[in-house]
Amino acid sequence: MNSQTPPSRILFVCMGNICRSPTAEGVLERLIDERGLEALVEVDSAGTIAYHQGEEADPRMRQAAEERGYTLTSRARKVEPEDFDNFDLIVAMDRDNLEDLHELGIEGRAALRLLSDFLPAGSPKDVPDPYYGGAQGFEEVLDLIEQAGPALLDSVLSGAGHGAADRPAFPAAEST
Repeated sequence: MNSQTPPSRILFVCMGNICRSPTAEGVLERLIDERGLEALVEVDSAGTIAYHQGEEADPRMRQAAEERGYTLTSRARKVEPEDFDNFDLIVAMDRDNLEDLHELGIEGRAALRLLSDFLPAGSPKDVPDPYYGGAQGFEEVLDLIEQAGPALLDSVLSGAGHGAADRPAFPAAEST
């Protein structure tokens, strides 16, 4: 990959963009930094609803993440139609989020996948929403994202290329 080639762009999506998707963004950012891949991969996050627009990640999620050495700095935003062209890969946290993305009916170059597509066989299909649960739910979210992160990043990097005309191929995720 030469310096002229744009980085691969990944967008993580959950419902409100205050728990799961900003956590995936933070975990992947650190993994990208640790591997020295900042010029090759960019990450962002968004939600399928705008209810929390502009808010920081849930304080309970930020605390759980900080205890593992992650800093969640993003602000909640809603998925926009241009995201389907501005990103190469859009990763939904659960099948409901994936279905919501499909229901938008927006065609773009981004491949839509579930985070669980990057987990070992037998793993949960959905990253559960911890918002209404206890502290263990936030830990489970981190566990699943930490487990999927390296495989997701490896998948992006092993693609056919990273330029706009030659993006990695990601098979379509199953919808609900």
